[in-house]
Amino acid sequence: MKIISARDYNHMSRQTANIISAQVILKPDCVLGLATGSSPIGTYRQLIDWYRKEDIDFSQVRTVNLDEYVGLDADNDQSYHYFMRHNLFDHINIDQSNTNVPCGANLNAEEECARYDAVIRSMGGIDLQLLGLGPNGHIGFNEPDDCFSKHTHQVALADATIQANKRFFAHEEDVPRFAYTMGIGDIMSARRVVMVVSGSGKAGIVKEAFFGPITPRVPASILQLHPDFTLVADEAALSQI
Repeated sequence: MKIISARDYNHMSRQTANIISAQVILKPDCVLGLATGSSPIGTYRQLIDWYRKEDIDFSQVRTVNLDEYVGLDADNDQSYHYFMRHNLFDHINIDQSNTNVPCGANLNAEEECARYDAVIRSMGGIDLQLLGLGPNGHIGFNEPDDCFSKHTHQVALADATIQANKRFFAHEEDVPRFAYTMGIGDIMSARRVVMVVSGSGKAGIVKEAFFGPITPRVPASILQLHPDFTLVADEAALSQI
C-alpha cells in the first residue's frame, strides 16, 4: 500500500488526477473504473481542465462505474448515470458508448448483475479503479457484511450510507434503499486501485480500514492485500495515523 498525503482537498484531487492522466497517456485505450460521490468531483474537474488544455485525450478510453441506485433511470438527476455525464463525460471527448454504469431501471437484479459482469469481462478487466471511502468502510456499495462479495450484486444500503447520501435528495425517504454494485472481487481484480479520502470525518475509518484487521465488517480493509493500491488523502483524513 502506498499513501500520498495531500495538503487539502484540492491538492488531493490534483494528485489523483495526475495518476489517472498518466494511466490514460501510457495506455490510451485503458479501462477506467470510476466512482461517484463528493470525493472524486475535484479529480474530475482537474481532468476536464487538462482536457480543455489539450493535455489529455479520452477518445479511446473505456469506463465502468462502480454502482447505481436501483429504481432510478439514467435521466434521473440523482442517478449515477446523470452524475457521471454532468461531472465528467459531457465535458471531455470520451465516446459515451464506451461508458458503462449499472442500469438501475432494470429491476431484475439477477439479470442486470450478470449483464454487468459480462461487460467487465468483455473489456479484459479494469486497468485503474478509482474509489471513495464510505463512513462505515464501504467501497462501491459493498456494505459491512459477514463475507466479501465476489461479483456485481444487489445490496440493501446500510443506514449509515443512507444518512450520508440523504444530503443529495430533497427528503431522506427519497434515498433509494437498494443499489447495484461491483463486488469486492471485481475491485480487487483491477490492476491498480486508487482511493481518494478527504476530511477529518473520515480519519477514524481510514485508521480502521488500513491499520486494523482485514474483515468484511470493514469492506475497504481488503485493499491492504491489493498488490498496487494507492491511498490519496488530505492531512485531515490522515490525522489519526
